Amino acid sequence: MRRILKIIFKSILILLTFLVLFFIYFNWPVGKIREDVKMGVTFSSRYASDIGLNWRENYLALLDDLKIRKIRIPVYWDLAEPEENKFNFSDIDWQLSEARKRNAEIILVVGQKVPRWPECFVPSWVGLDETKRKERLLDFLNVVVERYKNNPEIKYWQVENEPFLKFGNCPALDKNLLDSEILLVKKLDPERKIIITDSGELSFWIQAAKRADVFGTTMYRQIYKKGVGQFTYPIGPRFFHFKYWLIQTFAKQNQAIVVELQGEPWLNDWTTNVPVADQLKVMNGRQLEANVIYAKKVALPEVYLWGVEWWYWLKVEKNQSELWDKAREIFSYENQP
Repeated sequence: MRRILKIIFKSILILLTFLVLFFIYFNWPVGKIREDVKMGVTFSSRYASDIGLNWRENYLALLDDLKIRKIRIPVYWDLAEPEENKFNFSDIDWQLSEARKRNAEIILVVGQKVPRWPECFVPSWVGLDETKRKERLLDFLNVVVERYKNNPEIKYWQVENEPFLKFGNCPALDKNLLDSEILLVKKLDPERKIIITDSGELSFWIQAAKRADVFGTTMYRQIYKKGVGQFTYPIGPRFFHFKYWLIQTFAKQNQAIVVELQGEPWLNDWTTNVPVADQLKVMNGRQLEANVIYAKKVALPEVYLWGVEWWYWLKVEKNQSELWDKAREIFSYENQP
């Protein structure tokens, strides 16, 4: 019995030693900043409307004031097909047209799970029939890709958003369905690369990366966790270096980008319901800049910021332009020759 206890104790000690060494490695300072990182944003017309903005004004402002030229745009299934086989792509058409006028590049996100809460946007007319949902989802992807595959401003398709992360009000993951979606998009548009994304902090990336032409990670520095409150992840850029090594080694994936870098506070309520002072305690110009520097130390070639709708809301609704001005500064540097 004593021998067994010794073995258990030694095993625990070895495990703890490895964990401590990993923690030290993950937080070992990174001095070098990658200067040629290309910056963009995710833009959700739905979210902009939800927080009371004129979303078209918001979109034009990010194009013409901030001079952003890389944009990730979700296609919301329930908005684009509000009734079965009756489509409305006018909002997406307009966004793509305005991007094309300015030579901007677009990541178009398709699927049932796309950016912004509640994450999944299955139309109500689908009902509870799982077979119907899966069949009609593939039909919808077929319509979207056929409609836009000749649009030169679209650089990538993103199929689903963090499909392996259990987050949001979503159906259970069906890997066969996900693989069918990817195969369909590749068949319809073999020229463009497909992005598959996963959580930066909560997954090993391998399942997503092995399915992707380009892997996309999220990157959140501070979140709200029930029972804990505001929580800052105790990890440095080397944590992401390690995970990039994992997908290079085990998924043979050498192309990765930061598809979602936190630029908006994660709070215990809908962001705009919280007092502005509390919002700015979590995310402000200084923190936004720090997050961008952090991402540039991770050194992936493209980084898409999250929160452009909120920056604009602060500016036009609350007369707080700190975040918008800081973003202008960030993208001004980005757009220098």
